[in-house]
Amino acid sequence: MLHRIKPEWPIALIWAAYAVMTVVGDALKPDAVGTALSWVMLAAIFAIMLAAVFRVVHHAECLAIIFGEPFGTLILTLSVIGIEVALITAVMLTGENNPTLARDTMFSVLMIVMNGLVGLSLLVGGLRNGFQMFNLSGANAYLVMLLPIALVSLVLPSYTLSAPGGGLSTLQTGFLIVISLMLYGIFLLYQTVAKPEMFRQPESEVPTTAGAPHDLKTYGIGFHVAGLLLALVPLVLMSKTLAVYVDFKIASLSAPVALGGFLVAAMILTPEGIAALGAARSNKLQRAVNICLGSALATIGLTVPAVLIAAGLVGLPIELGLETPEVVLLALTLSISIVTFVGRRTNSLQGIVHLAAFLTYIMLIFDA
Repeated sequence: MLHRIKPEWPIALIWAAYAVMTVVGDALKPDAVGTALSWVMLAAIFAIMLAAVFRVVHHAECLAIIFGEPFGTLILTLSVIGIEVALITAVMLTGENNPTLARDTMFSVLMIVMNGLVGLSLLVGGLRNGFQMFNLSGANAYLVMLLPIALVSLVLPSYTLSAPGGGLSTLQTGFLIVISLMLYGIFLLYQTVAKPEMFRQPESEVPTTAGAPHDLKTYGIGFHVAGLLLALVPLVLMSKTLAVYVDFKIASLSAPVALGGFLVAAMILTPEGIAALGAARSNKLQRAVNICLGSALATIGLTVPAVLIAAGLVGLPIELGLETPEVVLLALTLSISIVTFVGRRTNSLQGIVHLAAFLTYIMLIFDA
């Protein structure tokens, strides 16, 4: 039993950190501890939460082995999206109101996943294995759902006149919640019940250089579900603490507001990115595609309605419409993705193109 519990130390650590912050939290607020110590606190909170995120991903991957694809990747994706929604909501409710925070975070997730992670996966997998094969129907299913949800959620509000800036009218808000949940729900039924084979690696076409089977050791469904929940709950509870420090540091450094969304997205996606890169390196590109495109779709299909509902309940304004440079970059990203996944094989050159688009996104953050 000890060998099962010992690796779960990050879960115990984050619960302990939450207890300390609950008891003496006011004395440890960034404006109370000063600039130098606030950096230490921010780094410590970030590291503790990142370690807990890794345990979430570990238990999700163990469940993935037990249930198989596409259910396994779906569990991983929904776990990560749950953390994302909690963090975005906490940052929205903390400090000064920032109506564009949710938009910036979701856009960051899309850019990190569809350009950064996809690019690195294709580059690493291509350099190691040459041409890599995936299930074309599965990739197309992700993209055909992602296109309308992303454009209606993040682009259309910038061009409508019913609300100022990139805001949403009451009718738009209700429609966006319903259409996002409806399309994502239909996609889930298609992925898990109607055509799950579309999201599995075409085994008959896997080259002989494929990597070894996953070596994670599983201990049963109950153990991993408990571990998943015990790691997720304190992450949600600690998200407000992280939000306080992120807000304070961005304000004190006069850094771009979009940098906050990028930092939140980067922490959330780090373990998932490692899983995608490992799959691509082992020549299991379909799993990498499921992780990357699945995260992008879930971010729009689930995070948008969740954030809109949360903002509506507490009366916070939300602006989802992107600025013109971001609209251009989103259009470029979707276009490159369509070209990348139009065939049944990928190579490292396509990865380089995606990474170039990702670097363009990083440049835009600081160009503001």
